[in-house]
Amino acid sequence: MGEEVGDAEHASGYLGAAHIRELAASLGLRPTKQWGQNFVVDANTVKRIARLAQVGPDDSVVEVGPGLGSLTLALLPVAGHVTAVEVDPTLAAALGDTVSRLAPAYADRLTLVHADAMHVRTLPDPQPTALVANLPYNVSVPVVLSFLEAFPTLRRVLVMVQLEVAERLAATPGSKTYGVPSVKAAWYAAVRLAGNVPRGVFWPVPNVDSGLVEMVRRDPPQVGATREDTFSCIDAAFAQRRKTLRAALAGWAGSAARAEECLVAAGIDPKTRGEQLGVEQFAAIAAARSVLPAP
Repeated sequence: MGEEVGDAEHASGYLGAAHIRELAASLGLRPTKQWGQNFVVDANTVKRIARLAQVGPDDSVVEVGPGLGSLTLALLPVAGHVTAVEVDPTLAAALGDTVSRLAPAYADRLTLVHADAMHVRTLPDPQPTALVANLPYNVSVPVVLSFLEAFPTLRRVLVMVQLEVAERLAATPGSKTYGVPSVKAAWYAAVRLAGNVPRGVFWPVPNVDSGLVEMVRRDPPQVGATREDTFSCIDAAFAQRRKTLRAALAGWAGSAARAEECLVAAGIDPKTRGEQLGVEQFAAIAAARSVLPAP
């Protein structure tokens, strides 16, 4: 590492483009598509994410896919604790050393978990109050949904994902991008698109733009339906999204006639299509099925 780059990064506490490439070279690292590795090389972007996340000293942040540590270094000074979940063994082994060199005053705030986030259902204390991450594109939706399910202590989420995925997560009923991720995310939280991120802030540069998604936890619909039943109803409705709900939910309900009963009991026109309904209405359909006599 050149002395000039090293001194500048020590002074700023952030990883710049030159430092990231040098660090990757020293580790013999080549970003892989398998793990969706695109590293942020722009300090202003990670500062922006840390600011928009609105985390403070009382927050314990879980960061999925910290990579070389760009966002980690931005979060440590503002959060009470950061738990970083990293699947790549080379990156997992290097992160602690990077933080100790560039942000020694905050090294004791970091806990590293070497694991695949897709399979993480428990984390060491302190339990997370916020999920803040530059998520690998190929697992972004399942990771967000599984973490919201597994960790009820999570109150806020701010994640950077592929722009198309961000728009889908934040979509509202009736819009072209509204689908299964939109409805399931709404079960847990109020969701909004918090901004766009140009592809040039990454190394390697992806062939898509990115977006920031903000989620604020809220109570699920209080209509007597379980999450599992509601989600199975959502999956069935969107598996055949061009069909009316009477037809699309026939297999889920047991028959088209029973699907119509559930829909009418929930106050929904059986000719409606799934993309027109919000999560509360899907929960009402699931609740209706649970109380109707068995076919």
